[in-house]
Amino acid sequence: MFGLFLFGAGFAFAAAVQPGPLQAFLLSKVADKGVKATLPAALAPLISDGPIAILVLFVLKSLPQRMGGFLQIAGGLLLLYLACAAFRQWLKPPGALREGERPAPHTLLQAVAVNILNPNPYLGWSLVLGPRVLSAWSRSPAAAVALICGFYGTMVIMLALTIVAFGTARFLGARGRRMLILVSALLLAALGILQLASGLNLFG
Repeated sequence: MFGLFLFGAGFAFAAAVQPGPLQAFLLSKVADKGVKATLPAALAPLISDGPIAILVLFVLKSLPQRMGGFLQIAGGLLLLYLACAAFRQWLKPPGALREGERPAPHTLLQAVAVNILNPNPYLGWSLVLGPRVLSAWSRSPAAAVALICGFYGTMVIMLALTIVAFGTARFLGARGRRMLILVSALLLAALGILQLASGLNLFG
């Protein structure tokens, strides 16, 4: 159970520190409204991911177990691809690590909308979290809950820390951001290998 919690936490950490639509939203909101007004936006994944998770789990539950193995393998390959992308991002010069500029939304609901339109939650639940949650639930519902709590607890904490970092130290400076991206690349690679092994075991 604790291993599943750590899997969820590691995946959330890697996802939270990667540049993306939600991170760009947070940066623009901090620049416009400050840290205190932006902190509620850290809760956006808790609201936006619910319908996505229910839809994905409903579809996955109707699939045969062998298809679940294929999806876990696909999820492992996705994580390895993301690890390579993060490593390439880390190799860029410090000045190249910039967030995209966009108008600053003003409410938590707009943050939710940003995340709903972001393809990452759909990919994450379809290929990584969904198959893992169903596999864990078949063994122990508590294990599935631990995985979900590890992911969303870490995600909210990391997004909140990102907001504070944006507002105080401009995201730790270029060197700090590069270090977080390197850590996320290593985490994604480790999780990808673990996911591949889990998927292949279903065919053993």
